[in-house]
Amino acid sequence: MVFAAPFFVFAFLPVVLALHAVCPRSLRNALLLAASLLSYFWGEIDAFLLLIVMTTLNWLVAAWLPGRPRLLLAAIVVNLLPLVYFKYQAFLLAIIGIEGVQPTLPLGISFYTFQAISYLIDTSRSGWPRGRLVDVTLYTVFFPGMVAGPIERYADIRPQLQSRGAVHDFAAGIPLFVRGLAKKLLVANAVAVVADDFFVLPVDQMGCGAAWLAMVCYSLQIFFDFSGYSDMAVGLARMFGFRYPQNFNRPYNSRSVTEFWRRWHMTLSSWFRDYLYLPLGGNRRGAARTYLNLVIVFLLCGLWHGAAWTFVAWGAWHGAWLVIERAGLGRLLARLPAPLQNAYALVVVIVGWVLFRAHDLPQAGGVLRAMVGAGATPTVAGPAQWLSPHLVVVLGVALVATLLPERAANRVDAWLGKREPAMIALCLAGFALCALALAARTHNPFIYYRF
Repeated sequence: MVFAAPFFVFAFLPVVLALHAVCPRSLRNALLLAASLLSYFWGEIDAFLLLIVMTTLNWLVAAWLPGRPRLLLAAIVVNLLPLVYFKYQAFLLAIIGIEGVQPTLPLGISFYTFQAISYLIDTSRSGWPRGRLVDVTLYTVFFPGMVAGPIERYADIRPQLQSRGAVHDFAAGIPLFVRGLAKKLLVANAVAVVADDFFVLPVDQMGCGAAWLAMVCYSLQIFFDFSGYSDMAVGLARMFGFRYPQNFNRPYNSRSVTEFWRRWHMTLSSWFRDYLYLPLGGNRRGAARTYLNLVIVFLLCGLWHGAAWTFVAWGAWHGAWLVIERAGLGRLLARLPAPLQNAYALVVVIVGWVLFRAHDLPQAGGVLRAMVGAGATPTVAGPAQWLSPHLVVVLGVALVATLLPERAANRVDAWLGKREPAMIALCLAGFALCALALAARTHNPFIYYRF
């Protein structure tokens, strides 16, 4: 059930909120579980049974996990098997020269698999009781975040499943939800048109100006689309009393690739750090082992996003720059003026997005050649064909919003935080514009739904 859809905004969400408000506290988790299962069943009938079976199996085995590392490893492997089958089967078969048929990927399988693994590991490490089945299932499938995150830790959510806020949290969640909805409908959908049109062009029709415009638009699209979803998820969870962590922190203000990954999709970065990088040894076993661990983590991070060589290359690209920065480039960057540091990080990230967005490696190579002016002379119009007045305004607002210096952005946030009428007026205006956008469209899928 897509958040940025009229049925969700004007029917499903108001009904669930109303029922949650009048429901006895002891039954609220059961109510939210029923709503979450209905939300998932709405679009994933075939994978619904798999979700229920895996969650119940995890709950059953959790009682035996403390002090049994081999059982924990076996449980993690069992949870990864459906992910491997649905997401990587055809890719792995193609590597050994066998043509396979890619099964339909269940919605959000990467996200709820990681949350299930967090439940197993946190329960095993802490020795906690396994919890009630209704609570554990709600943690895994709670509809705000199960499809595209943020990736929640069971250790953080466990106390909130037992007791959480109400009225104050509900009021705090509304502006977060509206902000995310506006990011998706008013910005991401507008700039997506350029990237979508560009990436269906033949490689020999890609000019330099058009390539840069398309990649700037895609960089903005994926940020506003995914951070918009995350804001909506955090806001929705807050309305029901749950406090989800922030998933983005102005990543395009980063001054290095290392800093970018401290600001981009932070719940995924911390998940890989705590459940993979540190168990591999982190940076405690010398420089060579640290570099190897970084490369392994980011290769797997790339594969987590998709079963294709483009995603492997994207993960390797970021992993390589993290190694280079740790090996000495980071110290050199620190001597440069801040704008140059930021420009370096942006170029590396945008080039990486080429690999992430391209259909295959040859197309990625063609786009990169076009960006450096080495492509064939284009036979179509340049960037002017996309630069409508509406797009220019959206691009201007989006670039200012993403590249505004941190200190200035914090001042704006502080000013709004002290002026409740201004915040309410801004939310109402944003929601009104979103309602108009919803009326003009029927389906607004998020990019990360396919991961």
